[in-house]
Amino acid sequence: MSHITVERNRRRQMNEHLKVLRSLTPSFYIKRGDQASIIGGAIEFIKEMQLVLQSLEAKRKRKSLSPSPTPSPRSLFQFNPSPPNSNSPLESDSSQTVKELGACCNSPVADVEAKFSGSNVILRTLSKRIPGQVVKIVSALERLDFEILHLNISSMEDTVLYSFVIKIGLECQLSLEDLAVEVQQCFCQDMIY
Repeated sequence: MSHITVERNRRRQMNEHLKVLRSLTPSFYIKRGDQASIIGGAIEFIKEMQLVLQSLEAKRKRKSLSPSPTPSPRSLFQFNPSPPNSNSPLESDSSQTVKELGACCNSPVADVEAKFSGSNVILRTLSKRIPGQVVKIVSALERLDFEILHLNISSMEDTVLYSFVIKIGLECQLSLEDLAVEVQQCFCQDMIY
């Protein structure tokens, strides 16, 4: 009988912890209500928060070194916030390789990265702040038959990071490389005019 009671208490405690974890994680990151989805969504959210933390720490460090430097987009553009020597038991080497399949298109104006995340695509751009730029990117994505599921904007001084989660439309024939190039074109148009 005691084994059954111990197991029942363990399950109750696990369900309570999962409920708290789900309430602390934005609903966008959790696609379904099962345990694996809740934990996976929380991991993605924590990685995103680590990226924001790194950006804030870099800003604080720059301010302490000199009063008014302008941030370099490339120093803030780190898409894998986990340490390189991380031996996470949740991810094997092969799953990490699959997660990082993507494409980059960098220029002096902006850095663009597109990568798969499950059945969606995560698109991130880092550039100096350009008025109306996010509207141009959204228009380009809709024109290319992508559905925007989520948009996060993080800015620091005159640098801005746009993070999109997009769903691929049925009519879309673009590869990740083509998508990165198309979004890069939105930034390059400003340089031409």
